[in-house]
Amino acid sequence: MRALTGFLLFGLSLVCQASPKIVVTDLAYEERISGYIHIVNASSQAQINGLSGSSSSQYNELEATYSYLEQGELKKFTGDIKGAILKSRQFELVQGKPHGKQNEGVYDVIARIRNGDFKGADYVLFGSLSDLDFRQDLNDLQHTDSYSKVYGLTLVADFSLVDTRTYKIVAAFTATGEGKDVKLINAADVQVTPNRGRVVRAVSQTLGDDVARQLQAQLSGIDPSFAAPTAPANSLPPDQPAQILR
Repeated sequence: MRALTGFLLFGLSLVCQASPKIVVTDLAYEERISGYIHIVNASSQAQINGLSGSSSSQYNELEATYSYLEQGELKKFTGDIKGAILKSRQFELVQGKPHGKQNEGVYDVIARIRNGDFKGADYVLFGSLSDLDFRQDLNDLQHTDSYSKVYGLTLVADFSLVDTRTYKIVAAFTATGEGKDVKLINAADVQVTPNRGRVVRAVSQTLGDDVARQLQAQLSGIDPSFAAPTAPANSLPPDQPAQILR
């Protein structure tokens, strides 16, 4: 009971006080999904981390199925997370020093707090990609000779909000981003190029919205997605006095 009361009081204090200052770190990613992150080095040579054998053949295999993310696209995810948090008006954003590790963890973030990388921030939001699910599905449309070709991506990331004074994790949650592109074709073997940009954009936006929603839900105890629905407007005409028909 004491723990629950303390947590609620913490959330209430965030609501009542001036907006806390928060740093959102660049997204890291776990070692087991590093093979899905496409990195371009200074000499513009494409590489895929974590994959054995010929890097060029592995890259061609992944690119043929669009099953990869550009490392630069992780910056877009971070940007949309910041944008969604700003829209919630719950925090004031502070710029911190970019990290140099791809598989950074919470303990690395705490070490960076002690090192002064996040000066002026009350909290640091750290996120790490934990799962990527690329899908390419072919579905026949009933009663037609057409097919739908679906390219989709679901991304899962784990987040921790760290207090820069106490180094305690005051919020932790898993957020999801999803997007898909659908093409209609008239033959099952037709080759079409999916719109990766549209898919990545949708994934980034939905991920940012989910992060902002879960932050608000955990810190205030109120989930904005379950807000009471507004009563529908009454479109009926006003009541008329009774009349006797003769």
